[in-house]
Amino acid sequence: MTAPANAADEDALSTSNSDVLRICAAADELPYSHVDKSGFENKIAVAVADALGRKPLFVFFSRPSIYIVRDQLEMKMCDVVMGLDTGDERVATTKPYYRAPYVFIQRKDTKLDIKDWNSPDLAKAAKIGFTPGSPAQIMLEKLGLFREQFNYMHSLTNFQDKRNKFTRIPPQRMVNEVADGTAEVAVNFAPEVARYAKASDKVFLTIIPDNNVRGDGEKVPHHFDQSLGVRKDDTALLSALDLALEKAKPKIEEILKDEGIPIVAGLPRS
Repeated sequence: MTAPANAADEDALSTSNSDVLRICAAADELPYSHVDKSGFENKIAVAVADALGRKPLFVFFSRPSIYIVRDQLEMKMCDVVMGLDTGDERVATTKPYYRAPYVFIQRKDTKLDIKDWNSPDLAKAAKIGFTPGSPAQIMLEKLGLFREQFNYMHSLTNFQDKRNKFTRIPPQRMVNEVADGTAEVAVNFAPEVARYAKASDKVFLTIIPDNNVRGDGEKVPHHFDQSLGVRKDDTALLSALDLALEKAKPKIEEILKDEGIPIVAGLPRS
């Protein structure tokens, strides 16, 4: 966490200051969040704080964001986390403020016809980029394509073992490897890669339908509602955030559109 610079900052960090919205945020995890506030979730947080009539105060965290709930929110270093799956059991979540899909990333000049996991051309791709442990891995295992993609998957993490430490595949790298022809296709969560796909004139995104099942018939979700998270006992803030999200909806939609994130409709998960 960044240390308060002066007495005013210390007062702002106080949990009793109702004029401030203390936002838990990753210091270096674009496109979501960055210490320079260029992440799209940083921008949404500012819009929500404005709708609340509070000053946004980012409490930046230098470790990976997967630890933010445990090490920041639960320790009361901050009060709200952006971009959690609706219904995350660790926290109380607001109503969803958008719903986003997993996508295929492909070159615009690709000769492969890939629209969903049933597309026969998936088997023709020599290299498929994806994140270990993601829905993509489950589907590739079902299709019998995981083993042949195993080494390439680990090359994207520079062969770092997730058992030793959390490793994140830089989303820009995944997009770039499709753009330069290293991989024929990649699969990722749309908010993770939309910024970099939009900036490239060589790739496009295809929304993966949300009708996928494992080999045993269990559903593999590919579309996810995104919410704000607060501590479970922070019911007053939760209610206030729900109202603020409704008020800030036009601004949030503008931010998501500018980011290039494809939004999908659907019944929110509770």
